[in-house]
Amino acid sequence: MHKTVIAATLFMFFAAHALAGEVTYRKDIRPLWEARCAACHGAGSPYLGDFLENQDMYKKLMKGPRMDSYADLIFFVGWPDTGAIMRRLDDGRNTKDGKPGNMYQHLGTNDEERQRNFTLFKAWVGEDAWTHKRWDAKGDMPGVTKEELAKMKVKY
Repeated sequence: MHKTVIAATLFMFFAAHALAGEVTYRKDIRPLWEARCAACHGAGSPYLGDFLENQDMYKKLMKGPRMDSYADLIFFVGWPDTGAIMRRLDDGRNTKDGKPGNMYQHLGTNDEERQRNFTLFKAWVGEDAWTHKRWDAKGDMPGVTKEELAKMKVKY
């Protein structure tokens, strides 16, 4: 009986980790993005360069940088705007000041939904890869390392 309980516990532990490793853009992130992010970051939004040059205008129009494809979204995870997704979607538990990122509120209509969707994004990027670091150092934050980038999962 004792061995059965241990075996069942080990199975559930490894099964949970296997499922977490299977978060993909197509299956999990794309539908979440369509439901929660597309209105401001869809095909009618500017690409990153244009957004950066005209931020005030686009913010008044409630438009953020375009993220309507896997390739566009990866810009904000790995490069060139390394860590932007992580900084903006963070729930505050990974920040020095404990404040959530400015887009966390848009992950759901209540805290339970926001936490569920945040956890999904975090699993997609990779629990060990969730970083607020940028490509280059900024202020007291060092730049992201090659080893940290290598931990990113972001499966298609």
